[in-house]
Amino acid sequence: MSTTQEPAGRFDVRTTSDSHFGWIRTRMALERTLMAWVRTGVALIGFGFTIVQFFQRLRETEGVAPAARPEAPRYLGLALIAAGILALVISAWQYRRIVHYLWSSQFRPIAGMETRGMQPVITQSPLLLVVIAVMLIGIFAFVSVWVRMV
Repeated sequence: MSTTQEPAGRFDVRTTSDSHFGWIRTRMALERTLMAWVRTGVALIGFGFTIVQFFQRLRETEGVAPAARPEAPRYLGLALIAAGILALVISAWQYRRIVHYLWSSQFRPIAGMETRGMQPVITQSPLLLVVIAVMLIGIFAFVSVWVRMV
């Protein structure tokens, strides 16, 4: 490459079968990563809500000594629920950002999409609906624990 030549771009994208299948593997890895974040978010939200419910039932049980800090489990539960919601928000943002990158004009030829008047629908992923549903469940759990606290 001489000094008068301009660089072609960041990557040399070749339209071959191995690059196409590499693109597909990358997309599937992205889906698996988002599913792992959904599992983590569900676990955090579930653990937070369970801790609150367990210690509330324990406090109502007869013969159990009162706790030194009776509100601590509720604060821990709220923190875990909030962490689960935050994890889902960050992972959904990261997923959308990388999907937009994978569908950029430089990678569209190896994705297998023609650009003749047809734009790929990059937001069609049932997994994003699951993420939104779990976020709403988490927000509901957070609000229900918060309202009981006030």
